[in-house]
Amino acid sequence: MDRLNFAAIDIGSNAVRLLIKGIYPGERESDLEKVFIVRIPLRLGQDTFTRGRISTEKTEKLLRLMNAFAQLMQVYNVLSYRACATSAMRDSSNGAEVVRYISEKSGVDIEIINGLEEARIVYDSHIVDELEQDGNSVYVDVGGGSTEISIISNRSLLQSQSYNIGTVRILNKKLSRSELFRMYRDLKALKERYPHISIIGSGGNINKLHHLAGIPAKEPLTVERLLSLRNELNSYSVVERMERFGLKPDRADVIVPAADIYLQIASRIGAQEIWVPTIGIVDGIIYTLCSEYLKTAGQ
Repeated sequence: MDRLNFAAIDIGSNAVRLLIKGIYPGERESDLEKVFIVRIPLRLGQDTFTRGRISTEKTEKLLRLMNAFAQLMQVYNVLSYRACATSAMRDSSNGAEVVRYISEKSGVDIEIINGLEEARIVYDSHIVDELEQDGNSVYVDVGGGSTEISIISNRSLLQSQSYNIGTVRILNKKLSRSELFRMYRDLKALKERYPHISIIGSGGNINKLHHLAGIPAKEPLTVERLLSLRNELNSYSVVERMERFGLKPDRADVIVPAADIYLQIASRIGAQEIWVPTIGIVDGIIYTLCSEYLKTAGQ
């Protein structure tokens, strides 16, 4: 029996990902299982946040990557896919031009999406169902170029905001103080409206921090433990982090700025813990693609 496969491509500021998940005929979205995943640290944000545009060198590397992804999707008989580019591409002066060029050359249609669409996609992955908790939560997705913050109350998405605050921006000293203060003001308002709130964290950095903290999969990472781990990581150089914690180079340098963003958010809303389901934008894309396919097929 052939598996029905769906694919998602996330062209982020730090890395580019391809995820393929599938179900067998008769199964539902909740039965989706991982078939293939690859993550390439292209770091497009390095160009965008320092030069204002994506270089020819990075453009050609991304093109080769999309050509490879197109071949992989054929190998796995992918029924449908969606490729989304986020902060680095939308902030680049030549982002639209780069996307058009790569789409024409590779045959992979790429969309540049805004931060609010990023948040909606992850919510569509039914992240709250995996957590099995009610009440009020702040969903936080920290990326290389932006941070999305959404309010979820009793399993309903109420609102989302996107901020140009990300780990690659911080590394390149391109973080705007006005943007940081805008986030602080919004978080203060959230605390006043929702006094008892927890954080749901998304992305590779918080997943890695949760793992390094030695926390079981279904248990939250406390803010106290995160602060302790952050300080421990910060006491080592990037090379030492790679050696001591088994981190890849493109994770070892951004993991401390990511922890800082989560700690600042937690401090300003009074959260004591961070729940970390292993769900991100690629999971949300695939969930939606599968759901649409099943509706069309009448299953």
